[in-house]
Amino acid sequence: MNRIPGTRLLAAIGLSLAALGAHAQDANFPNKTLTFVVPYAPGGSSDTRARMLAAKMTPILGQTIVVLNKAGGGGNIGTDMIAKAPPDGYTFGIGNFAPLSVNKAMMAKVPFDPAKDLEPILLIERGPLVLVVPENSPFKNFKDLVAFGKANPGKVTFASAGVGGAYHLAGELLSEATGVTMVHVPYKGGGPATTDLLGGQVSFMFDMAPAVLPHIKEHKMRALAVANDKRLAQLPDVPTLDELGYKNMSMSNWFGLVAPAKTPKAIIAKLNDAANKALKDPQVAEAIQGPGNIIGGGTPEQFNTFVEGERARWSKVVKDKHITAD
Repeated sequence: MNRIPGTRLLAAIGLSLAALGAHAQDANFPNKTLTFVVPYAPGGSSDTRARMLAAKMTPILGQTIVVLNKAGGGGNIGTDMIAKAPPDGYTFGIGNFAPLSVNKAMMAKVPFDPAKDLEPILLIERGPLVLVVPENSPFKNFKDLVAFGKANPGKVTFASAGVGGAYHLAGELLSEATGVTMVHVPYKGGGPATTDLLGGQVSFMFDMAPAVLPHIKEHKMRALAVANDKRLAQLPDVPTLDELGYKNMSMSNWFGLVAPAKTPKAIIAKLNDAANKALKDPQVAEAIQGPGNIIGGGTPEQFNTFVEGERARWSKVVKDKHITAD
């Protein structure tokens, strides 16, 4: 009879030792190289920012951070790699707009559940979208575009870098808000889409400020509206869609940091602290804000709330418009 309490005592001691071991492991984090996964190819905005943050976070954390590009599947392959990694903090990475808020609603098979399999760390940056037309467009302002579209249903076309991306969904939301039937023309990347816009093959497109500002300065593009809650400092004369009478039309392409679900809160807090400090570095802040993007930062909870709102918003657009990538 005395053996039962003894067994329970040993079990309790075992659990206590395990808890102490886990706590010690969290306290010593990190004590080896970390892997920073980017779900897209080298050279893009996510990759550029990841490498910049890795360089700044390395001395803060005291360990080397290796950036690993795992492109494919609309960001799903790399994001799945993060989701399936051991939840010990040594593998984390970029969580982008599409994999976190769109793909699950748009694709028949997504190998992870962004709401259950990933732990938010923080928002890195948002890129407010700018509506642009070629410089020789007959649309001199946004009202011209809407008036033509209402008088000529289906004659307004808009380009995007692919189905289901921020630029595509922004166009769909604009079509719904204005009541204008707009035809989506998807391209395999932003480069071909921009080329055809400049050539006048499409009426307009949405893109981020860093991509369109050089064309605007060279008088190859004209900005008609900004999808942000306030005007951009780089485009002070361009009105927001809200100013033009279209409410709740703040739209951006964004990305943040995520880790596998069940990563200990203490480790998430350390990664969050290091990333927040990196974002405050003058070089990083200028790289984000100088071209017109908005710097992120904040808590994991704030990023989670932001992502949940984006997921609900864009999943509805995808379902209402019957958008599919399959």
